[in-house]
Amino acid sequence: MKKILNPASVRRPFGHYNHGLLVPPGASLLVTSGQLGIGPDDTIPPDVTAQAELCFEAVKAILEAADMTFADVIRVSGFVTRREDFPAYMAVRDRYTLDPKPVSTLLVVGGFTRPEFLVEVEVTAAKVV
Repeated sequence: MKKILNPASVRRPFGHYNHGLLVPPGASLLVTSGQLGIGPDDTIPPDVTAQAELCFEAVKAILEAADMTFADVIRVSGFVTRREDFPAYMAVRDRYTLDPKPVSTLLVVGGFTRPEFLVEVEVTAAKVV
């Protein structure tokens, strides 16, 4: 069982995430590469919400391949190219993440490998075996 760490001496999280999660010894660890908003057929939707959904669906498939679910995710790192896309990205992230909420970082970046990409997501997951 992961231990939630939100010390009273640290400002409470701004959103639906935790400041820290302590994973017990013996857990399997999964680290993903960043997933972009592109479908298996190379389709890239024009909006951040649809791209974020593709990112999280790709993460879901990787988790399933490791016999894990979003309940096992301990860290989400999100990257968007436009500050105004924060709310849309976070709404998608919050739909996919489960309790206990993972730790989370969201950065505005100058761009990705192709200009049509608006968001990228990577996760770390841990499951006690």
